[in-house]
Amino acid sequence: MARTVLQQADIARALTRISHEILESNRGADELVLLGIPTRGAVLAERIGAEIGRIEPSAASAADLVGSLDITMYRDDLAKHPTRTPAPTQVPRRGIDGATVVLVDDVLYSGRTIRAALDALNDLGRPRAVRLAVLVDRGHRELPIRADFVGKNLPTSRDERINVHLTEIDGAEEVTIEG
Repeated sequence: MARTVLQQADIARALTRISHEILESNRGADELVLLGIPTRGAVLAERIGAEIGRIEPSAASAADLVGSLDITMYRDDLAKHPTRTPAPTQVPRRGIDGATVVLVDDVLYSGRTIRAALDALNDLGRPRAVRLAVLVDRGHRELPIRADFVGKNLPTSRDERINVHLTEIDGAEEVTIEG
């Protein structure tokens, strides 16, 4: 049975807070690029980009600020999950060289997805800095990776599963724990 831990308003508040923290950390939106990890990370990156544009009207347009980073071929579990379909990587027009890149994902768990994202990013260029924003950090890291911007820390057992549902993909807006 699934237990709801974040509802639509909670998600919106978390993304607003993350947006403010990103702007504060970067001292504005100059040289900032948000790259969402498909599928839900890309949606969250779009939302954060829109919020940054609302907070700081001088920020670059969404086309210059937000993109997506497909990590499928960089994963270390392809042998276990060979049915993944790669999604296109879309980098903002300005590219990533010299930029502060914020990787955006829905759930941070073992850290392996982010390791794959760092490898994929390496093939695109050389950012000045790389940061990580996640909606949920559930713990259980297997690699020395931590998020710079976290919507909600949800300590879980390894037997539990976090499900992020976003309106654009799932028609619902919530985060649940199963297990």
